[in-house]
Amino acid sequence: MNKIRCIGILTSGGDAPGMNAAIRAVTRSAIYNGMKVKGIYRGYKGLITGEIEEFQTQHVSNIIQRGGTILKTARCMEFKTPEGRKLAYDRLVEEGIDALITIGGDGTLTGARLFAQEFNIPIIGLPGTIDNDLYGTDLTIGYDTALNTIMECVDKIRDTATSHDRLFFIEVMGRDAGFLAMNGAIASGAEAAIIPEISLAEEQLSDMIENGFRKSKNSSIVLVAESEVTGGAMGVAERVKNEYPQFDVRVSILGHLQRGGSPSAQDRILATRMGIATVEALLEDQRNVMIGIQNDQIVYVPISKAIKNDKPINQDLLHTLRISSI
Repeated sequence: MNKIRCIGILTSGGDAPGMNAAIRAVTRSAIYNGMKVKGIYRGYKGLITGEIEEFQTQHVSNIIQRGGTILKTARCMEFKTPEGRKLAYDRLVEEGIDALITIGGDGTLTGARLFAQEFNIPIIGLPGTIDNDLYGTDLTIGYDTALNTIMECVDKIRDTATSHDRLFFIEVMGRDAGFLAMNGAIASGAEAAIIPEISLAEEQLSDMIENGFRKSKNSSIVLVAESEVTGGAMGVAERVKNEYPQFDVRVSILGHLQRGGSPSAQDRILATRMGIATVEALLEDQRNVMIGIQNDQIVYVPISKAIKNDKPINQDLLHTLRISSI
């Protein structure tokens, strides 16, 4: 007999479109299976301060189409300390919560793993991050929507680039991973992507300029991942201005635009499937795993693996971009 009677759910770290769809699916799946659900507001911070409310099915009505997270999110330095995690655990015991579902990215799962190690509580992680950088899953919740947002923004910028014969460097999110920049460049027909996985050597830049911006192209667009490795769009643009003064260079930083908006159909379906899978994982006595998707099948990935291993970029995509942008 499964001893889990009450599930706590929280969102943490950067918000991602589809988090609400996941909250809805977890809540309804738990109720369907005869469990109580408690929503924890403001992530690990709310777990410590006790911002906790029991959820009924109506709490998650009409939220599947909303971006952001109804449970709010916050950074929490206190949870990074053993004392803070002890306070959080005491709160779980007080609230009668037997298992925890955490929705977020690398930092969220790192906190979850520590928490699970110190206190014997089953935790299931959901990969909610627009960066798509968690190992063990083909897709993360929010990635598809962010990609579509980038594509729409680049399409608009291209109108200006073409009208003025300009070279635009467009900065997208992805501090440690180039998935948004790479696939965003392919989807929007950009000339190149500068990503942290391939540090930009001098000859790479000159190669890109000389091959990508030949006389046959008056305007060009390059997507740059915001990263110390790439130097960001400002850093790259500065170098191009110095080394190739003949180009009319402009920079556009998309910033938080990429996080917002109504989730795409793909993100709503993914979040719903994954949310239901969290409760099924608990019913199967799984613990300390992240729900992933591989080849369109739900999989359980040990949280330690999801955060320790780097997710490799598909080299075929680089090849695809190189060929399609000549």
